Amino acid sequence: MLIELLAIIGSIIGFIAITLSIASGLYYLSELVEENTEFTRRFLARLIKSTATFLLLLWLFDAFPLKLILFSQFSYFVYYQNLRKFPNINLTGPIFLTTCLLALLNHFFWFQHFNNPPVPTIEERLKPDFKMPHYASFTEIASFFGLCIWLIPFGFFISLSANENTLPTSVLELERSSGENDLNVQKSITLIKFVFQLAFNKIAQLLALFNIKLSKKQKTSRNPSDIYI
Repeated sequence: MLIELLAIIGSIIGFIAITLSIASGLYYLSELVEENTEFTRRFLARLIKSTATFLLLLWLFDAFPLKLILFSQFSYFVYYQNLRKFPNINLTGPIFLTTCLLALLNHFFWFQHFNNPPVPTIEERLKPDFKMPHYASFTEIASFFGLCIWLIPFGFFISLSANENTLPTSVLELERSSGENDLNVQKSITLIKFVFQLAFNKIAQLLALFNIKLSKKQKTSRNPSDIYI
């Protein structure tokens, strides 16, 4: 009885720890992308080219379906178009919207492929040179989706933090939303930073109901409006 309760508590704590670790990693990556936009652009370009080449090798050596390979190649071609004006990505433009749609379709089509693998017919099994086809394991499928399907769209999602025009908001507006009006200098903030700072303000408001205050430190720099947690 008690060991089951302990397992539930441990699972909840583990889930919270993993969630906070992922959130911290995203925030740190967004900081790196902001400071190294040109390196990020080159890295994404090479990642798209290498992934497209690897998919061709999967078709050549592992007999992956040609139609899905060509569809993914077209998806990578559209992904590459976002790098022309990187990091200034227009979130309402046709290129970015098509990128989002192709990312979803790419996931769906490959999921259908692995979920319904081809089954050899009886005639094929009776042939003397018949070889049982290789069915991908969970590790192989997860690695394929992580590296070939999700990694590039995830890279673009992180890179949105480098675009100062993606989010027309300011630290002043963020502070006003939390009831603090003592900041007089506006400064553009990025998408991921805005999400984290908004979450921080909401948590601070909730803890304030229990008379718990979270302090914000002000960074000593050229711009006094830079706030970090």
